[in-house]
Amino acid sequence: MNEFEKDLDYLGRLQDYYADNRCLPSYARLMSLCGFASKSAVSKLLTRLQLQGFVSRSRDGDWVPNDRFFERTLSTQPVPAGMPVSARDVGNDSFAIDHYLINRPSETMLIPVKGDSMIDAGIHPGDLAVVERRAAANVGDIVVAIVDDEFTLKTLAREAGQFVLQPANPAYPVIRPAARSRSSG
Repeated sequence: MNEFEKDLDYLGRLQDYYADNRCLPSYARLMSLCGFASKSAVSKLLTRLQLQGFVSRSRDGDWVPNDRFFERTLSTQPVPAGMPVSARDVGNDSFAIDHYLINRPSETMLIPVKGDSMIDAGIHPGDLAVVERRAAANVGDIVVAIVDDEFTLKTLAREAGQFVLQPANPAYPVIRPAARSRSSG
């Protein structure tokens, strides 16, 4: 991981701390959050983040978040709410949103919606889906799922003990994944 990627990881930790506490952490707390051995390393990180426009100094000399601090990843590839499309790496831009809407900033991105299979759930073509990465989803959650190497936006459901993806438009079929993931023991 290069220095820029590491800085983005540290920025994510700062964003999460800010989401929980509505302030930036002290140098001592930042040392702990980032695993630094010195306040000098914290100072260098904050200076690099300042040069990138994420933080600045207040008139009192305190570090404060800038608007760019609240930017979230905006995917340039829409997620279909119709039939799945091939999953692939795509470019992305940034988009600033109200920071009170996001619980875990480093795990959140915005994805444009394409298609109308979720229209009865109030999700329309052109909407931006606010997606939080999580380790698990519950039945009834609306998820961005990768099914057979393709992305789609659907409601997670169960049929006959198997997970399926339920559209919110009767014109579309329930998606029953052909491939099953294997868990390592």
